[in-house]
Amino acid sequence: MKAAYLKPFLVAAFIILVDQVIKTWVRTHMDFNQEIHFLGSHGMLRYTENNGMAFGWEIGGEGGKLTLTLFRIVAVLGIGYGLVYLVKHKYHRGLIMCVALIFAGALGNIIDSTFYGLLYQHGHLFEGRVVDMFYFPLIRGTYPSWFPAWHGQSFEFFQPIFNLADASISVGVIAILIFQKRYFKHEVPELSSPNSEMVEE
Repeated sequence: MKAAYLKPFLVAAFIILVDQVIKTWVRTHMDFNQEIHFLGSHGMLRYTENNGMAFGWEIGGEGGKLTLTLFRIVAVLGIGYGLVYLVKHKYHRGLIMCVALIFAGALGNIIDSTFYGLLYQHGHLFEGRVVDMFYFPLIRGTYPSWFPAWHGQSFEFFQPIFNLADASISVGVIAILIFQKRYFKHEVPELSSPNSEMVEE
């Protein structure tokens, strides 16, 4: 494998490692819902946990939690297969890197869902809660009186609390959407054969 195509796997491994280091530090050094501010009131660590998908989305009930975890495992296996396929067929390296970011983020959260229940919480495999910590409430205010439906209610941007794995998934997906025309042009390997030399002559 060429170094250019090995790089996405190294980046994915690095993201998974750092994501788990951050989550372990937060879990062992912070109390639940404790905040550590690093950008005043607009950026902080806040230790939370969620049962579901990125940014706190979830499926209700114990059966929903198990279903979601198993779905995640199947999904990350599919993403991993797709990543290997893209590398094998020499697709655009930007696309490969984006898929590697998505793979890393999905696997990082799967580690939480699969093992954290057994290691830290209530002793069951596949029922762990995902650790989140990054919180950036950049804008806070109240909807004006003329605003439909929500007038007078408070609003906050950016409200979700997330982790590095969530951010990795988001960056990968957004980059694919922005650069999709460039990424989905197949990279054709250079031909080197005696016939090609004869054609040139």
